[in-house]
Amino acid sequence: MSDIEIARAAKKKPIQEIGDKIGIPTEHLLPYGHDKAKVSEEFIKSLSGKKNGHLILVTAINPTPAGEGKTTTTVGLGDGLNAIGKKAAICIREASLGPNFGMKGGAAGGGYAQVVPMEDMNLHFTGDFHAITSAHSLMAAMLDNHIYWGNELQIDTRRVALRRVVDMNDRALRQITGSLGGIANGYAREDGFDITVASEVMAILCLTKNLKDLEQRLGEIIIAYRRDKSPVFCRDIKAHGAMAVLLKDAMQPNLVQTLENNPAFVHGGPFANIAHGCNSVIATTTALRLADYVVTEAGFGADLGAEKFMNIKCRKAGLAPSVVVCVATVRAMKMNGGVAKADLSTEDVAAVRAGCPNLGRHIENLKSFGVPVIVAINHFVNDTESEIQTVKNFVKEQGAEAIVSRHWELGSKGALNLAKRVADISDAKLANFVPSYPDNIALMEKIEVICKQIYRANEVVADKVIRDQLKAWEEQGYGHFPVCMAKTQYSFSTDPNLRGAPTGHSIPVREVRLSAGAGFVVAVCGQIMTMPGLPRIPAAEAIRLSDEGQVEGLF
Repeated sequence: MSDIEIARAAKKKPIQEIGDKIGIPTEHLLPYGHDKAKVSEEFIKSLSGKKNGHLILVTAINPTPAGEGKTTTTVGLGDGLNAIGKKAAICIREASLGPNFGMKGGAAGGGYAQVVPMEDMNLHFTGDFHAITSAHSLMAAMLDNHIYWGNELQIDTRRVALRRVVDMNDRALRQITGSLGGIANGYAREDGFDITVASEVMAILCLTKNLKDLEQRLGEIIIAYRRDKSPVFCRDIKAHGAMAVLLKDAMQPNLVQTLENNPAFVHGGPFANIAHGCNSVIATTTALRLADYVVTEAGFGADLGAEKFMNIKCRKAGLAPSVVVCVATVRAMKMNGGVAKADLSTEDVAAVRAGCPNLGRHIENLKSFGVPVIVAINHFVNDTESEIQTVKNFVKEQGAEAIVSRHWELGSKGALNLAKRVADISDAKLANFVPSYPDNIALMEKIEVICKQIYRANEVVADKVIRDQLKAWEEQGYGHFPVCMAKTQYSFSTDPNLRGAPTGHSIPVREVRLSAGAGFVVAVCGQIMTMPGLPRIPAAEAIRLSDEGQVEGLF
């Protein structure tokens, strides 16, 4: 059966039973139908001071067309932990419509390791993304409205820092000219759109602690600059209060369930290649106070998602993972070793070994954070014992352990060995988490630490304008911020075609953006786009309603 057919056949329990399983009273669940609910702010506040469970991060090698299965492993591991008698929950991100209709597909897992309801979660879900888009759009509208009605703040329209957002891949909106059509429509200026997941409002929602913190952070968004280059904040146009109102419900984490009726918090959805790539702090901390083990994921490969999880999310929220699971597949190793996608079903031990350095680089990087690392070999039916053993031997040479997991095929039964090992390592409290850099070094130095230590670049190329901008932000009091690297997910370099574990390359920093409300500086590297485009044949072409009114073609 296809993923959507498996999800549709799931025997879901009423969401109140899922809440009861993890200790959330029915009166604190705000239902969206029978199988989804938001957790009330009042209940979340009542958990303050409770002891946290173990935090388990699932990450992966650099993504390839062969597939890795990070979300599937997150779900399978969570089900596996529950199957061995542990009280566990998972925390993942919501799906963006753009990739669903493009080429990436949904974000609910796959096979027999899925979160349900799959169709709802991959489409409009509980409306959180629409609330973020609306709040951001209100801010943009109020900015232009302020300029139209006299520009009391003396905003330099050439230095408007705020771009608009829409939750769709639409390359035609990357660069536009707005307010055309005469005096009644305002002052013409260049503008552009990012995808909603790249909005600073999304980052703020995912990093904020409560509604008061949310409103304050929204007010600190820098929307433009004056001619003297002094910043204009969202609070200056008095948009932050109404934005917080629009986001009030979206701030509450969503509770759903896995195919095996285990609790899953699904909240927030920033991409890791253009944003910080983690689910919300409020969902993670809520889960940690309710469960003994919380399995969460970070977007794309460990060089992006895991790095930002450690250096941004953990730093901001005071979190520390007990263990990291790095997902790899034999197929991806072969592709990194030079095998074409059409030939991946043929045994090729030499290619597996040749592709393993990419995995080795990620293991080494993850260990640098002081956290134990386990490799989960996400099993495919064509994997041979010789190929699997080659990966295991390589991982052992790196001072780590690899465990085959068959959760896609068997659900929790296929993840029992992985779950037992993760629980044992978590309980042993072996982690001694440390981020890559301290708060008090220069912003440019932080960028260089990531590029040289994580990406293994020889140099960072940034012109004087960029370096001067970073220094100016330091002088304005933002020097303690972490950095968020916007870079291709397909390589340690900025060349998406350069696979494996390259060294000696350069990282060109094309642009830097200050996310003053979210609390980090974004460094845009290479040709990465904050508004993706659709592929030649979008997935949307195959998505339709059946004669029975059911969704088909979603994956």
